[in-house]
Amino acid sequence: MFKKSVLLSLLTVLGFSAFAQYQFTETNKAACTAVKSQDRTGTCWSFSTVSFLESELMRMGQPDIDLSEMYIVRNIYADKARNFVLRQGKANFSQGSLAHDVIRAYAMGGIVPESAFSGMVDGATMHDHSEMEVALKGMLDGIIKQKRPSPKWSNGIDAIMDVYMGEVPEKFMNDGKEYTPESFTKSLKINPADYLSVTSYTHHPLFEDCILEIPDNYSNGSYKNLPIGDVERIVDNALANGFTVSWDGDVSEKGFSSRNGIAVLPVDEKREDLFTKPGTEVKVTQEMRQETFMNYSTTDDHLMHIVGTAKDQNGTKYYIVKNSWGEISDYKGYLYMSAPYFRLKTVGVMVHKNAVPKVMWERLRM
Repeated sequence: MFKKSVLLSLLTVLGFSAFAQYQFTETNKAACTAVKSQDRTGTCWSFSTVSFLESELMRMGQPDIDLSEMYIVRNIYADKARNFVLRQGKANFSQGSLAHDVIRAYAMGGIVPESAFSGMVDGATMHDHSEMEVALKGMLDGIIKQKRPSPKWSNGIDAIMDVYMGEVPEKFMNDGKEYTPESFTKSLKINPADYLSVTSYTHHPLFEDCILEIPDNYSNGSYKNLPIGDVERIVDNALANGFTVSWDGDVSEKGFSSRNGIAVLPVDEKREDLFTKPGTEVKVTQEMRQETFMNYSTTDDHLMHIVGTAKDQNGTKYYIVKNSWGEISDYKGYLYMSAPYFRLKTVGVMVHKNAVPKVMWERLRM
């Protein structure tokens, strides 16, 4: 009798435990390309936003196209170098940038397929910009110290990138046709003016444009500043209508685990079943967002690509997020981000302007 009782108790515990595991059901999922890895680089901004553009092409009826993240990265390095020299060294020069910089680079220099420019040379199989960044920054610092820069320095920057990333092709073949970067970009029919960056911080007036003071915003990109509830509504509307979202935010929280594929904002960060069982999460306010931004506990340390929504077994909403750290976790490079995590740790998002609910257009002054 004792053994039977123990067995029944064990089965009950095991049954409850199995039910308590995260069980996700997709509610919306847009078409997207395969997960990639940014490897040993700080170029998540390019990987996430180029993935976003690839989904845009699929949404518009074009086939799955593998675009070159590193072509965009190279053009932004050159633009950052010019900004650094013009500002006499009083500017940020690093591997990081933001989603709107991908759109700027696309408008300035277009894009090419991955097959035309991988950004890897000499048989390399992974990206690593650590030494190149040192070389570029060292050259720029030396130019600034000269006090009278000559016009030649930009050629030197290009030469360094040629060595580490390869030369940019003037012409290339794609699907049996010859293209230049300009003609290939025109064939894609993406209009850079169609994309909108949105944030939510009250040290700037709400419902107005603002320039967000984050280190990687070297280009002083502008955001529409809205209450976080409106930001969430825009994202939900986008995902419900076949659009995707480029996300910028903080992944330093204890509730974020790329290995487990979970991003949550638990009331109790120390609970042992944090990444295996849904639990109570923090109720996020606009004031909490502002406080964490001002005290640096929310920073723009990573960009990812939101491609859908899901619910757990309790009916709680999550965002399906495509990461750029390779096919890690049981979700093969994807993760599930809870709505509370999104509301607190989102720094900004980028969407197509048609993803914004029409009732909000007047407030956005579009």
